[in-house]
Amino acid sequence: MAASCGLQQQRSAASGPSAIASRLRASASAAAGNAPAAARWAARADDDEAAPAPRTYDVFINHRGVDTKHNVARLLYDRLEHLSGGRVRSFLDNMSMRPGDRLGESIDEGIRQCKVAVAIFSRRYFDSEFCLDELVSIVEARKLLIPIFYGIKPSELVLPPAVEESKHHTPKDIERFRLALQEAKYTVGLTYDPKTGDLAELVYTAADAVMDRIKEMDRRAPQRQMIVSRL
Repeated sequence: MAASCGLQQQRSAASGPSAIASRLRASASAAAGNAPAAARWAARADDDEAAPAPRTYDVFINHRGVDTKHNVARLLYDRLEHLSGGRVRSFLDNMSMRPGDRLGESIDEGIRQCKVAVAIFSRRYFDSEFCLDELVSIVEARKLLIPIFYGIKPSELVLPPAVEESKHHTPKDIERFRLALQEAKYTVGLTYDPKTGDLAELVYTAADAVMDRIKEMDRRAPQRQMIVSRL
């Protein structure tokens, strides 16, 4: 019974205005004695409800896959899923994208939607243009950023010479990278040493921090709406 209830809730949540309007027209047609029209509208409503609901994300996990995808990044993703009972959705590339999705568009949408971004800095983070581009987007969008310094100190958040001297990046790109790293450097985060640290403690602490921030934002949202409505 629990599974059936969950399925009904998902279908109800996925039913948009189009499905509701079709149901109303089906009812009106049936009341008027027009059975063929009622059947057509009912079938259309079923199709609308069966359409997949758009994916939305509350958290974006920025990380260097070769260093952290199969440890802290994936464990944090799973922990947030567990803590929230599935209500808080995190964007983690290999978990959130499907075959056929456009990489850049999916990442941009994940960053645009998120309330909180977690940046997991590691030794090879700076070798990835994707990591740096994502960090720039997060900072420039003024998302709430929680840094995790995984085997690296905040003072080490500097561009390597290979990136600074690369001909693939314009001077403006380099400056944006520097400013984004500086923003992360001076943001309070979590520091972890893979040689001596407790990974479970890191993941639990990070997940709690993310959940606390999301709860704060959700509490403030009705207050902002009330203020706007009084203006």
